[in-house]
Amino acid sequence: MSYDPDQALPRGPSGRLGVREPRRVPNGSESAGLDTLPEPLLQQPPESLPEDTGAAEHRRVATIRRRDAVFRRTLALADAIVVAIVLFAATSIFGDDSLTFPIAGAFFLMIVLMKVAGLYDRDAQLLHKTTLDEIPALFQIATLNALLLWLAGDVLLTSGDYGRRQIFGMWALLFVLLIIGRSLARHLAGRLTPPVRCLVLGDEAAATALSGKFRISGTVHAELAGRLPLEPSRGGNGSPLLPELPSELAEVLTRRQIHRVILAPGHVDRDELLHLVRRVRALDVAVSVLPATPPVAGSAVEMDHINGLTLLGIHSFQMGRSSKLLKRGFDLVASSLLLLLISPLLLAIAVAIRLDSPGPVLFRQRRIGRDGEPFEMLKFRSMRDGAEEERAGLLELNEAEGLFKLDRDPRTTRVGRIIRRWSLDELPQLVNVLRGEMSLVGPRPLVPEEDSMIVGHYRRRLDIAPGITGYWQALGSYRIPLSEMVRLDYLYVETWSLWNDVRILLRTIPYVVGRRGR
Repeated sequence: MSYDPDQALPRGPSGRLGVREPRRVPNGSESAGLDTLPEPLLQQPPESLPEDTGAAEHRRVATIRRRDAVFRRTLALADAIVVAIVLFAATSIFGDDSLTFPIAGAFFLMIVLMKVAGLYDRDAQLLHKTTLDEIPALFQIATLNALLLWLAGDVLLTSGDYGRRQIFGMWALLFVLLIIGRSLARHLAGRLTPPVRCLVLGDEAAATALSGKFRISGTVHAELAGRLPLEPSRGGNGSPLLPELPSELAEVLTRRQIHRVILAPGHVDRDELLHLVRRVRALDVAVSVLPATPPVAGSAVEMDHINGLTLLGIHSFQMGRSSKLLKRGFDLVASSLLLLLISPLLLAIAVAIRLDSPGPVLFRQRRIGRDGEPFEMLKFRSMRDGAEEERAGLLELNEAEGLFKLDRDPRTTRVGRIIRRWSLDELPQLVNVLRGEMSLVGPRPLVPEEDSMIVGHYRRRLDIAPGITGYWQALGSYRIPLSEMVRLDYLYVETWSLWNDVRILLRTIPYVVGRRGR
């Protein structure tokens, strides 16, 4: 099969590059996917304001501040508990010492370090609150904290200093428990607080995109309440001036109990944007900005600041030789270790499949790999033998857009339901990784029929080997429409880094454990 990523391929029905055709839903109508937003709530006739408007406004502002406080205090409590566990382990498990009263300063030290690093305040500015993005900062804080405790060992301990074993154990345990503790704290804080009610100010296309992203995200605790347009005022000569906020904005914030305004002003200069942000912030509401980015902004970029002017340094799309070697080396080491560790599990699954239903243990399927070359992907057989021939009769039950996916597939065997629930049927793909046909993280491997729907520059997703997991897996694979999956895969190839691979692997774990990927 020839492959040319730059060949002139046909565009989709809308004239855009991406997926060739939209999916047909069972009732015969075209699926609108992410490009449909219900009639904006805020364009409907306004509801009557409560008699005590002041009380409603106070309740709205109090909700915003209470949510921020819950996240800050829950995170601080989690950090303090982690320090207590680490100090106990360092003295009672890794050593045989007794702590003195000044050890109370260790708790204060941890809180101060976290505060200085901004790790208690960033959640107030974010809709997607994730601990994974904090891992580099947590590594630094764990290292610094362990160093300071080692230097103060003669003050904190009744007998001698911390030994090498104690310091290493303290550092490793502190780093791991900070990640776990803060993840649990955010989950708890999210359960204790209501969803963030968002209002889009500006572009309707931005509101449509955000609505779709909120629907497919399992980690953003927010809901889109509606949209209001931004209209530019004009001078006497017709030249555009600063965009103006809707006159009813303050009333709408109160009536709809809005917690965050997302500004999507289109192409405005920096001063105009700052002017809008200041005016919206004056209404006691959190603010996010969705910038109008140029086409290159989807690429991997480095921020280059020159005396107040920001330039975007664009990375090359092609992965360098050293990056390819690093990715391949990581795949080889990690897949070899995983296969060695889980070999008893693989044997048990194979025996269970053989005893449960007639047919082969492994299911082999032709997929499209790197540079458009086909390969044979391996999975544990989770359906009855010959299930592929029954697919045509089940198309009307399809639950995914552009892909064939059934949450409750009638062809699945008893053992198949179990291994699919926990994604154990994917484990033989580690052999594909060892062969070099796949990677641990990468674009989704598609069957030829699905791959033929991908057109234009999005075919460059095939520049690297497909992966067992990827951005689409972390979002819940059956919920992602093909058009969105292709964009995520293309973004992954553009922005590849080894740390990004590790982060995606870590982000996949809770979706597998929570059984949200099926």
